[in-house]
Amino acid sequence: MGLLGIIISLGMLMYLAYRGINVLILAPLLALLAVLMAGGLPILATYTQVFMKSLGGYVIIYFPLFLLGAIFGKLMADGGAARTIAEKIVQSLGAQRAILAVVLACGVLTYGGVSLFVVAFAIYPIANALFRRADIPKRLLPAAIALGSFTFTMTAFPGTPSIQNAIPMPFFGTNVFAAPVLGTLAGLIMLGGGVLWLNRRSAAAHARSEGYGQHERTAADAALPEDVELPGFWVAIAPVLSVICLNALFTYAIIPNMNAAYLTEEKYGATTLQSVAGIWAIIAALALSIILTLALNWRRFVNVTDSINTGTMGSLLPIFNTASEVGYGAVIASLPAFAIIRDAVLGLFPTNPVASLAVAVNVLAGITGSASGGMSIALQTLGEQFAAMGREQGISMELMHRVTALSSGGFDALPHNGAVITLLAITGLTHKKSYGDIFVVSVAIPVLATIVVIILGSLGF
Repeated sequence: MGLLGIIISLGMLMYLAYRGINVLILAPLLALLAVLMAGGLPILATYTQVFMKSLGGYVIIYFPLFLLGAIFGKLMADGGAARTIAEKIVQSLGAQRAILAVVLACGVLTYGGVSLFVVAFAIYPIANALFRRADIPKRLLPAAIALGSFTFTMTAFPGTPSIQNAIPMPFFGTNVFAAPVLGTLAGLIMLGGGVLWLNRRSAAAHARSEGYGQHERTAADAALPEDVELPGFWVAIAPVLSVICLNALFTYAIIPNMNAAYLTEEKYGATTLQSVAGIWAIIAALALSIILTLALNWRRFVNVTDSINTGTMGSLLPIFNTASEVGYGAVIASLPAFAIIRDAVLGLFPTNPVASLAVAVNVLAGITGSASGGMSIALQTLGEQFAAMGREQGISMELMHRVTALSSGGFDALPHNGAVITLLAITGLTHKKSYGDIFVVSVAIPVLATIVVIILGSLGF
């Protein structure tokens, strides 16, 4: 019954999340359903001492990243910088390369630390107009935005400040630049493969005389007024470059040379500098880049306080959604029947823990419909075992980090994924019209890139 309870609980989590019920409600209720079906376990104690403790622990570690990332993204949008960057890339590449222009515009913004949700809203009106001028079917637009926002800049390219690239750091003692060569290769596979797929789909549609099509305007089409004063390109791009460069500077030059002996004290967590260096580097980079964004665009903000407050509030739902999924995973991991699942996952590839880790993260990301949520559950429940297995077999912790991040960006983008649903709502399209191409660029090709990295990493590259 315990194993059946876990399966039913996971199935209901996936189905009800797809139906639009918030995970803040689903996660504790379905975790306790699994506890109830296991029998003989204290329900209230499990909720307060296991679920809430894990939820709180996640918030303690990662809340600054969600908060600063959301504020930075909101300021980039409200100050006009996001729109300037998008328009510059579109103008440089031209309508004949509309798909590539949209993908790169999204990629530059997300790699610079702008939230993928902010990017989707900022890019859509520009991308939609470009697709209309180039007479490319609008049904391909969500996939182009997804490719630039959900894939190579989220999990692959080294240094990306995404939460998916930050979560593995404490488990493997790494930083956001882990396995830079393999990460770059994976990112290029995603970028090149995705653009090639969408261009071929566009060419096939053109051969059938299928153009942009007839579509009603959405609320997002009118979200950006045309007469606002925008910053110049270099002013707009400076904070994006700042996030990337400062992240590297703090990671490799400043933090490693700090005297942090005090971290061994109990009141500072009895930890090491290496364990917190990655988080500290991103916090510092985002905080300083927020100040730079304000300084460069101060007169362009309608109301700075409102922008900061909106960004702050916008960080709360994402982090508590993810933290609730972490709490859910902790409860499932505490059940006796989970030992069966754990042993099965660990035994999939007994001589290759990297491959087992990839399967575990992908499956859990797919079930929860969340890259960060699935990764967090996998690492909270199995991270120590995978790290120990990797060290025993002499596997690089940087490889473990990169494969974990890559695997979170595979099955997470199934139809019930919140970002997919939001993107389709923004563009005014449906799963039936557009999800097939989203699946190829956000699921199939990223999984292929992950497999390539696992093979090359296992061969010692």
